[in-house]
Amino acid sequence: MAQYDRLILMAEDELTQYSTDARKIEKLRQKIGLSVTAAEQRQVKEALLAEIPTDFLSQLVEKQRQTVALPFWGIAGLGLLLGISLSQPVDFIATIAGTGIAIALQKWGWKLQAKRLVLQTLEDIEQRSRNPVSKDAATQ
Repeated sequence: MAQYDRLILMAEDELTQYSTDARKIEKLRQKIGLSVTAAEQRQVKEALLAEIPTDFLSQLVEKQRQTVALPFWGIAGLGLLLGISLSQPVDFIATIAGTGIAIALQKWGWKLQAKRLVLQTLEDIEQRSRNPVSKDAATQ
């Protein structure tokens, strides 16, 4: 699934831009429309629907990845502070563990958010192909 991976990377690239979700979908829709056939779009959409988790934790990480990772950044900072101030090398384990967990959570949330953006874009393309808007109706 080379197209699948490429679309996820395109969505991650769009996530780096500071804009609304509607603008991100619009920009991504143009890119996908030019580079991916309708059959490939359906395949990617089916793969995304099968792959995106629906459990509570996954949805929370997808929508609030920074909030979920924040306590682990705090543990990392506290471990660093205590390790330095109390000269306890064992406290550095908390720093390493907290940093690792926080980074992993943020990466997971980023991937989930990119997949959701691709799915929303593909659904938008599908909806627009079913109900095309004429230029006259769009300007009124």
